[in-house]
Amino acid sequence: MSGGIDSTLVAYLACEALGKDKVFGIIMPSTTTPTDDKLHGITIAQRLGINYKEIAIDSILNEYLLMTQLEKDELAIGNLKARIRMSIIYYYANAYNYLVSGTGNKSEILIGYFTKYGDGACDIEPIGDLYKKEVYDLSKLLDVPQEILDKPPRAGLWNNQTDEEEIGMSYDLIDQILYLYTEKDNENTEIAEKLDISADEVDMIITKVIRSKHKSKVPESPKKTII
Repeated sequence: MSGGIDSTLVAYLACEALGKDKVFGIIMPSTTTPTDDKLHGITIAQRLGINYKEIAIDSILNEYLLMTQLEKDELAIGNLKARIRMSIIYYYANAYNYLVSGTGNKSEILIGYFTKYGDGACDIEPIGDLYKKEVYDLSKLLDVPQEILDKPPRAGLWNNQTDEEEIGMSYDLIDQILYLYTEKDNENTEIAEKLDISADEVDMIITKVIRSKHKSKVPESPKKTII
């Protein structure tokens, strides 16, 4: 439970579907986690009345960095944080015989905006068919607190990070491009014309879709030949 809109909506849906007694939340801040995000995660857990645990991951992260002794790389460290969180979540899931609920939305999944074997690792993906705009729409219907709705989407994997700045485009525009490309089979030039944007902007998003497909597939294996 990161305190963001995606994990908040997933928590609301889980409680509605299963009852709060069957939902367990984990809040895993690091030094780059905005204070508001940690507090919002706790507030949502308490508001829903679910059992939850707060586990700071910095000591685990620092141990990894100490053992590897590699030159620090912001992206690699961010992905490592996501994988540390995944390991903790699955430890609790194994111990309690729970399923791990993913928090990825359709927009993020299509462009690969998640860490492979990190936040992309889960057993179910409740909002995986909802574009980011639809996540906001459903969250409003379920009365998710306004302060959650108003925050800029951010992963908190490094200081001052926001999703839209990192991607280079607003989710509103990303959603429109993805819809026209994946559901209407429009060509890149058609999409650019319909949305009155440059072809380069469309190409940037479509390239992300193509290059990230490996994240959602079983790893490739060579096929044996019977002689």
